[in-house]
Amino acid sequence: MTEREDALAAAQAALAAEHAAVYGYGVVGGRIGAGRRADATTAHDAHRARRDALRRTVRDLGGEPVAAAAGYALPFPVPDAAAAVRLAAALEDGVAGVYSDLVRASTGPLRRDAAAALRDAAVRAVRWRGSDVTFPGLAERV
Repeated sequence: MTEREDALAAAQAALAAEHAAVYGYGVVGGRIGAGRRADATTAHDAHRARRDALRRTVRDLGGEPVAAAAGYALPFPVPDAAAAVRLAAALEDGVAGVYSDLVRASTGPLRRDAAAALRDAAVRAVRWRGSDVTFPGLAERV
């Protein structure tokens, strides 16, 4: 694959992850306690903004943006606020992982944007989880 094709594939994967995060935060928002509702809303809005930016990026790279699925399988049941917090952390870990791929596959402004998105997801994951991981974006691969 060419460098552009690699960047396009990684951007499409990041877009798909953002679609899933937007969906997942809909679930989080429905289960989260009042004390964390503002955090969930802020994260949901951030993922929507990144999703919209990635749609433009994919088009700029010559691709057709991947569409959101009608629904997504959650990694575990989310019956209460505690599970919603765990889901939020898992969503952020997943997004961080695909952004680490986009950092690796891109250059210039796209790489800078991907690194910022990776950092933002890692920070949100720490806030949700209450602890950090050594290499954000790689936790699911260990």
